[in-house]
Amino acid sequence: MHTEISYTGQESLHERHAAGSTTYRVQARYRRVDQGASSQVTATFAAAISNTGDQRDLEDSDPDYLTLLNQPFAVQLDAATLRDLARLHADVPFDFPSPMTGSTLRGKLRRIGEGIVSGARALGVSFDAGGPMRGALPDRRDMRLIGRIRMRGSAYYRSEDALLILLDATLTISGNLTKPGSSDPVTIVYRRTIRANPPEPARKRGS
Repeated sequence: MHTEISYTGQESLHERHAAGSTTYRVQARYRRVDQGASSQVTATFAAAISNTGDQRDLEDSDPDYLTLLNQPFAVQLDAATLRDLARLHADVPFDFPSPMTGSTLRGKLRRIGEGIVSGARALGVSFDAGGPMRGALPDRRDMRLIGRIRMRGSAYYRSEDALLILLDATLTISGNLTKPGSSDPVTIVYRRTIRANPPEPARKRGS
């Protein structure tokens, strides 16, 4: 059996600064196509990030794990962390919890240099991490998957303000899907690309 679901849309990011933390809120509107059946969906996610880098989720209405805040990379880095990434010359350990499965993935993070993304200069990093998976599927609690999970891809932060403006990640889950009375091999591939829109050109006075 083969199933394919696609998602296409746009999201807007807003930030609000307060003493000791910054609150980020994102709203996404997208079209979900599942085996030819199309639906329009709205997702929201909000999180507060302290000045020390700790994130606390405030709102999670993102059932398809699509928004910019619902992924393992910080939406914005502090200036010191961005400078540290720019000086990387070797792989560094990279661990994070997968929100889709609850598993902890471990791997390596590597600097891949600067480039122009959406009209802005940005610093890129690549990542490759994996680990075992054993547990129920998020949307089918009667099914359990035993196998392995791997995520790899790249992320780019804008040099001007260290904002995440490009994420390209592929998550692959492979193993056996078990439910009462049966066990079947399964492979799930989840590809997500998020890219900031380029700035609109300045309008000429009088236009």
